Amino acid sequence: MKSLRFFWEQQLFGVCSYIGERFGISISCIRLYFIYLSFLTFGSPIFVYLVMAFWLNVRRYVRQYVNPLRGV
Repeated sequence: MKSLRFFWEQQLFGVCSYIGERFGISISCIRLYFIYLSFLTFGSPIFVYLVMAFWLNVRRYVRQYVNPLRGV
């Protein structure tokens, strides 16, 4: 089950897992809130999710560029 979750997190940018680890909230709870908010606000959180995914990828790239020995 964990390998399946890891696969989905890698495919879906890991935004919800990052938020959950950062604030100490259950990842499944964050995903449910995201889904509920998407339905209530007609999909505007999807834009926020994509912006955060872009930001996390840029952050990983910059960290790797600044210190190439650190890894991803």
